[in-house]
Amino acid sequence: MSKGEKSLLRIGTRASRLALWQAEHVAGLIRSLAGAPPVQLVTIKTAGDLIQDTPLSKVEGKGFFTKEIERALLDGSVDIAVHSLKDLETTLPEGLVLPAILERADPRDVLIGSTGTSIENLPSGAVVGTSSLRRKALLAHWRPHLQIRDLRGNVPTRIQKYVDREYDALVLAAAGVQRLGMEEYIAQFLPLDRMYPAVSQGAVAVQTREGDEATIAWISPLDHRHTRSATTAERALLRTLEGGCQVPVGGHAIVEGEKLQLTAVICSLDGATVVEGAISGRAENCEEIGAALAEDLLSRGGAAILKGIREY
Repeated sequence: MSKGEKSLLRIGTRASRLALWQAEHVAGLIRSLAGAPPVQLVTIKTAGDLIQDTPLSKVEGKGFFTKEIERALLDGSVDIAVHSLKDLETTLPEGLVLPAILERADPRDVLIGSTGTSIENLPSGAVVGTSSLRRKALLAHWRPHLQIRDLRGNVPTRIQKYVDREYDALVLAAAGVQRLGMEEYIAQFLPLDRMYPAVSQGAVAVQTREGDEATIAWISPLDHRHTRSATTAERALLRTLEGGCQVPVGGHAIVEGEKLQLTAVICSLDGATVVEGAISGRAENCEEIGAALAEDLLSRGGAAILKGIREY
């Protein structure tokens, strides 16, 4: 235990199959480190798990899937928290840090549907399930004659609703479907330039208490530098735009060598108005790049879109 005197590392996680997959993945990476202490998973229910009858876009506040786990981290009930990075608020609670962001999986969204189905060939009036404001808005822009209906539940529950014919198709994150081995239901990977992904989609974050150097020493080797730069730019974009509420924003950064390119979109809820943009720069300036693109989008009509949504 040369890195830090820890007799046990307790990982806080939600109890869904996907959350447990992610937590077990992190646990496995820690166990692979020479001399690592034992690891134990601790499941915690979050507000997002308990509120199943209301679209998240209509629930007050943010951090639906993270706050209770972060509280357990702060009070010392767990040593580590594992999250889907896209669920974390863009400003972390005081006293918490992210020593590791794992290498990102596929950031795209996918269409769940029968073989050969695509967004383009779904018939007018087809019922597509999603609970995401971003997906609803971008689908309305792409195919305005589809019926977009709210969809809640974890990934297997959502897919079962499709199997039970409650929906003609669904839009989900590729990473979650793939991690659970449910690729057979994927009909189409949606292009990044039409269905911009959620900020940080596909990335897993490992959170600890600030100053807990014994734990941080075991977590920091898991960090993936390019993923951290890309998601930091995306989160800076969203932090500048959101103003305390959920907004239909998509963004995706790619790092090649020392260069980072960020693309993003703001879309009105009805899909009628879209503001898109791109920016590039040195990866080390990822925070500034994200904020700069956000300001550019706001100046070219994004501010008006967001004002209309907040007053809706």
